[in-house]
Amino acid sequence: MIRIDPKEIPLSKLHGYLLGSVGPRPIAFASTVDKMGNPNLAPFSFFNVFSANPPIAIFSPARRGIDNTTKHTYENCKQTGEVVINIVTYSMVQQTSLTSADYPKGVSEFEKAGFIPIESEVVKPFRVKESPVQMECKVKEVIELGNEGGAGNLIVSEIVLVHINEEVIGEDGRIDQNKIDLVGRMGGNWYCRASGNALFEVEKPTAKLGIGVDQIQDEIRNSKILTGNNLGQLGNTEQLPNETEVNEYKLLELSDLFIQYENDKHELEKQLHLHAKKLLEDDMAEEAWKTLLAYNH
Repeated sequence: MIRIDPKEIPLSKLHGYLLGSVGPRPIAFASTVDKMGNPNLAPFSFFNVFSANPPIAIFSPARRGIDNTTKHTYENCKQTGEVVINIVTYSMVQQTSLTSADYPKGVSEFEKAGFIPIESEVVKPFRVKESPVQMECKVKEVIELGNEGGAGNLIVSEIVLVHINEEVIGEDGRIDQNKIDLVGRMGGNWYCRASGNALFEVEKPTAKLGIGVDQIQDEIRNSKILTGNNLGQLGNTEQLPNETEVNEYKLLELSDLFIQYENDKHELEKQLHLHAKKLLEDDMAEEAWKTLLAYNH
């Protein structure tokens, strides 16, 4: 392992390690105005939502590492106490990136990047028409984390109104993750697209109490085939199948394997673990458990 003391390496290198490690990060496409009403638009990937009641979003326009200057977004939020956070999708990511250039104060990034500004209902900053989710926010607090270059400035914002494009809503009334086609910020010039094959589901354990990995038999837990993710799936099972269920599954679904490898117990165990792994990849944890338990039945 590389051992790094943040105080002993250049800021640019530390910054690169942090951004390369913590990701993908959501992007706050922040629209603000200065006290004269001039619009500003800039993306920030130090961003997330931190509360639903009240609804709070926090992002950080950090001090520039090169010259320790502050960004227009930070200055505008302190002056006016308002911001619109627009969500960034794949179809707009190139234009969004363009707004991160250091244009002089007073230059409209809406115009430079070709975005269409639309009026907000509660706050003064404009919304980005191309964004499918726009959050009008009131700044509750600005927390300055330091005075040197690279120091963050946390803009704690209360979401007072949300606009959602109907086109990203699924049949269940929720935002469809494939339809919204989000992007996330990675290290360097890298982004990731959160749609298609990149999406996968992990069943939450909050609705039930799984047995836990510690309760999995040693011969299964120490498998050279099953991964940590596989063990997590097995540990999220509330109750193991009983002996009757295992034997029935063994006769109906696994008989060919037991016949083929009846004289080679080591290979039989390996093949059962491979079969269970495939079942887990298809989110069939109960069938995987029956397969694994069949070895000793």
